[in-house]
Amino acid sequence: MHDDAPLDPFHGDPADPAAALPDEDDDVVEPLSPEEREDVLADLADIDIFQALLEPRGVRGLVVDCEDCGEPHYFGWSLLASNLRHLLDAGQSRVHEPAFGPDPADYVSWDYARGYADALMDETAEE
Repeated sequence: MHDDAPLDPFHGDPADPAAALPDEDDDVVEPLSPEEREDVLADLADIDIFQALLEPRGVRGLVVDCEDCGEPHYFGWSLLASNLRHLLDAGQSRVHEPAFGPDPADYVSWDYARGYADALMDETAEE
């Protein structure tokens, strides 16, 4: 398994601010159900389609409104795919941080990307 997670800048540091947090290994993570796995695989396929259609138009990824912090998070295509692959492998999402200084004009919502892809497919089907 290839881990695309960023390196821990505090690895080996005795003053690691996260040292007081519970160890991830202590948490029992239930594996994804077959339905959840299918949903994640479908999302991965969607991201491939969205990227193929939107990246040539200058779209760098998707913006997602975070339920935990209430802030929009901007994800590039490869980070989105990496996060979903991690979810498939580990059964849980990674901790996230907001992107540094993203230009909101470079990102679209999942709904926009889905609508754009659907419209192009409908147009192609009509031709």
